Amino acid sequence: MFVVATRKLSIDPLEVKPLLQWFEKHFELVVITAPLIREAIDCSVLSKLSFWNALIVVAAESARSATLYTEDLNDGQVIRGLRVNNPFSGG
Repeated sequence: MFVVATRKLSIDPLEVKPLLQWFEKHFELVVITAPLIREAIDCSVLSKLSFWNALIVVAAESARSATLYTEDLNDGQVIRGLRVNNPFSGG
């Protein structure tokens, strides 16, 4: 989110920081552990995703999310029961 806000939306990093703090208070924080990394490797291989995208998927799955908001995967795609929603797709 930080990279998109600063690079693509050209928002000053110091303006993004309070928004990230708001997210921290209102959303679950997922700690990346060795078992989560192993699960991401499996997800990467089975779903043909980059490791980093697979790690995001399994992190969202571990937080019991129903929807994953990302611009890096196909809008409407379902991976491991998680629906992908691209907030920038305009559809």
